[in-house]
Amino acid sequence: MSRKFLSRRTMLRGAMGGAAVSLALPPLEAMLSPNGAWADGSEDPPTFGIFFWANGTPWHAGHGAEQGSSGYPDLWTPIGTGAGYTPNELTQPLAAHSVSIATGLEPKTEIPADPPGQGDGHMRGFMVALTSDRPRPEGFDHPSHTLTALRPTLDQYVAKHEQFYGSNVPRFRSLVMGISEARFHDYGHWNAISYNGPDSVNLPVMDPAQLYGLLFDIPADTALLERRVSLLDTVMEDAHDLRARLGAADQVRLDEHLAHLDEIQRRLELSVAACDDPGLPASSGDLIEKTDIMAQLLARGLLCGLTRVFSFMLTSPATTHVFSNLGVPDGMHKTCHDGLWDRVRSITLYQMQAFARFLDVMQGTVDPTGLSLLDRMLVLGTSEYGEGWQHGNKEHPVIFAGRCCGAINPGVHERIPDGNLSMAHVSALRALGIETPSYGFNGGETGEQLSNILA
Repeated sequence: MSRKFLSRRTMLRGAMGGAAVSLALPPLEAMLSPNGAWADGSEDPPTFGIFFWANGTPWHAGHGAEQGSSGYPDLWTPIGTGAGYTPNELTQPLAAHSVSIATGLEPKTEIPADPPGQGDGHMRGFMVALTSDRPRPEGFDHPSHTLTALRPTLDQYVAKHEQFYGSNVPRFRSLVMGISEARFHDYGHWNAISYNGPDSVNLPVMDPAQLYGLLFDIPADTALLERRVSLLDTVMEDAHDLRARLGAADQVRLDEHLAHLDEIQRRLELSVAACDDPGLPASSGDLIEKTDIMAQLLARGLLCGLTRVFSFMLTSPATTHVFSNLGVPDGMHKTCHDGLWDRVRSITLYQMQAFARFLDVMQGTVDPTGLSLLDRMLVLGTSEYGEGWQHGNKEHPVIFAGRCCGAINPGVHERIPDGNLSMAHVSALRALGIETPSYGFNGGETGEQLSNILA
C-alpha cells in the first residue's frame, strides 16, 4: 500500500466568533519522502533576518581621536582573527552560537553638502547599514531630523527579489517586528527600520498579541482575548482528525506544536494581566522577556513556512528607552551624549543578551530533518553607527549569525580596517543565493565580500 504524503501547506481550520481561523503546521515526517526530501518536491531554502539594536557600541580609540581621549577600552572587537577567535566582553553572550563578526567596516557613501547635516551618524549610518545608500537629499532636514530612504532596506530587497522566493511565495513576504516602543521621534526611521523605498516605511508589529493574531489568523476582536478564548479550541476537531492519520512521531510533534502555542497564549494573557503599572516614561518593560515571546512566535511562523524574511528591531535608532532595570535613569540617547560610558557598556551588554535569547529560540526550534532554524538562517545583526557619544561611524558593528544552509562559516572574526560597510550586504546577498556582482550606491559600491565569513 503506497504511503500518503501530507502537503507542506496543510492547515488546521476552525471558526472563532463567526470568522474562519486557520493554523499552520510545522514540518512533519508525513511531509517527507523516504529519502528525507520534501514529498512535494520543494527545496528547503534559507531564511534571512535583520536584528537591530540602537546606539552602536561603547566608544574607544578605534572610533576616532576624540573618542579615544578618555582611554576607554574596546570591549567589542574579538581577540584574534579567523576561526576560533576569543569573544570580547560585549559579544560573549553570543559565543554559544558561534557567530561570525566583521570589524573595521564603515560607510563609504558620499555626503552631499546641501542640505547640510547628511553626515549625521544616526541618519547616514542607519541608511548605509540597511540600504547600502545615503539618505535621500530631497526633503532631508537635519534640525527637525526629517529623512527617508532612497531605496528598500535589505530585508525588503531580499523579500521582493525574484531569485529569493521565485514562484513559491509564502503567506508573508516578510515580517517586521519590534520590541521597545521608545522612540526619538514619531516619524521616519526613528520608529522603524524597514523601508520599501522613499517615503514608504514598514512600521513594526510590537504587540505580541497582535503578532499572534497575524500569524495564526485570529479575528481582530480583542474582546475574544479578554474572554480567554483559545485558538486551539477552534481548531481542535480538525487536529483530532489529522492526528488519527499521522504516525507516532508526527503525533508527538503535532501535540508539541499545539502545546507550544497554548503556552505562548498563556504567557500573553499573563503579560496583559500584569500591565497595570506603565513603568517609567519611554520604558518598554523587560526587553529580554518580550524578545523571548516575540521570537517564539516568529519561530513558529518560520517553522510553519509562513515567511522566510524578517526584521527584528530590539530598539529603534537613537532610542530613548529607559533601561531602569540596569539602574540607568535616563533614555539611552541622552546617556550616550552625556558621555556615561559605563552605563552605555551595561546597556550594550544587555542588548547583546537579548540578541542571544533570540538566537537561543531559533537554535532550539528543530524540524524533522534534525536541523534548527538557525542552521538554515542568516541573521544580520547591526546598529546605526559605531558609537553614540560623538555619532562615530567607524567600527560599525556587524554580526553574521546562523549557518544559512552552509553558506556562512561559523565562528569567524574577519577584520578589514577602513573596510566598506557594503561588503556585509554583498556577502549576505550571495549567501542567500542572490546574484550580486556588486552592491552599494552613491560612493558605497563594492563587489568585494567578506571572504572568510562567506563559505
